[in-house]
Order: sequence, then structure tokens, then C-alpha cells
Amino acid sequence: MTDTTDDLRGRAIDSDDSEHNVTFDSGGRTVHGFLKLPPSGSGPGIIVIQEWWGLTTHIADLTRRFAAEGFVALAPDLFGGRTTHDSAEAAGLLEALPVEQAAADLSGAVDYLLERSEVVGDAVSAVGFCMGGGFVLALAAQQGDRIAKAVPFYGLPRVPQDYSKLSAQVLGHYAETDEWLDRADIDAVAAAIEEQTGQRVDFRFYPAGHAFLNDENLLGTYDAEQADLAWRRTVEFLHDGSTPD
Repeated sequence: MTDTTDDLRGRAIDSDDSEHNVTFDSGGRTVHGFLKLPPSGSGPGIIVIQEWWGLTTHIADLTRRFAAEGFVALAPDLFGGRTTHDSAEAAGLLEALPVEQAAADLSGAVDYLLERSEVVGDAVSAVGFCMGGGFVLALAAQQGDRIAKAVPFYGLPRVPQDYSKLSAQVLGHYAETDEWLDRADIDAVAAAIEEQTGQRVDFRFYPAGHAFLNDENLLGTYDAEQADLAWRRTVEFLHDGSTPD
């Protein structure tokens, strides 16, 4: 695993000494990522998983925000440096991403964080958005007790999952007026997790549209009030397992 001062796959990201563009191994492949350390220099680890737009400035900003809350935050670059603001192109990038490759890359990200001296504890948390929200649940299902807390935002796994190994606490954020997800599918995932693990998930629903936390507003659905509420709930959950009303 390597830290580098170069721009992440050619993209400029304003940086300081607490953030780094890094690489890590994924089954013999090299994966890039953006790492941000907290002000204290150490803390629990968290993986920040991108939307289908790629590792954009929005995801980099969220990574910085998690670090400001005390986490060693890593955003893996699942698209290998590619980003877009076009929905059709984003859909193509998602379709071209093999599920097995994404799973291996995210497993490598878990290994990478747990091997870093700045990371406290023997498990990390994961948060993801849209496409990344689905990968959060898949990662928690596959990694067992290496994922302590899982926070999907408006996303479900692309393929059915075996949740029997999932031990993470789960807080999910979903939109009430989401053109991309059906409430029945969200409820079915919650029921499957409860049936297979015996634990209830905390899925919250917001009077907003899909991607309501994305202040780059590519879909025109950003909602500052609901985004603030979901963010506050997420941070409190990650710190102590509780969520404010």
C-alpha cells in the first residue's frame, strides 16, 4: 500500500498534510483511493463508497466531513479514475463494473484501513450513496464482524445477498419520493436481514427525492433540511450507535 502526492488519477483535489491519494491491493490489482485523517491523527476507520458518478468532488468532500468528525476516512475509486455528470454515462459505468471486482476492491479497502496504524479498533464502518449504498450492505454481508456499522443512503445491492454473516449495526436513509427504488424492495431487504440475522435494521425515510444529500444537485433533488437531518443521524449513529429523532 502506498501514499502518493499526485492528483488522484489526474483529478485535482485541494489537499493538506492530513489527506493523501493512496493505492492498495485488490487480488493483485492496484486500486486508488482518497484518504483523509482526522484532526487528532487517528480514530476509527470508515469507508466512503461513491455514487455512480464516480469519486467526485462531492465524495471527496464527504470524506473530509467524516474525517472532521474523528474518522480515518477512505473513499475507494471503484471506476478507476472515471467520473461523469451525465446520467446515461454513469449508468454505463455502473453496468460495466463487475460486482465481483467491486466486492474485491472494497474488501481490499477494509484490509488497507485495518492495516494502517492510525486506525483504532479491529473493525471499520462503511457508508455509501446510491450505488455505494447498495455496496455498503453487500460489504457488511460479506465481511461479517470486520464491518461494525453500515450506513446506506438510497441504495440496495444489485444482486440478492446472503446476510447470515452480517453483524454490523445498520442505519439506512431512503427517500419517500424515489423514482429509482421501490419501497417494497427496501422493505424486503430489511426483512431479509432481520430473518437471517435476528437483528432489526433502522431504515429511515425522508420527504425528499433520490440523492437528497448530494449538494452538487445533479438530479435536482438536493434537500438541505433533510440532508442535514440524515447527516446528524449518521454521525451520532457512527459514534455511539444511537440516532436522534
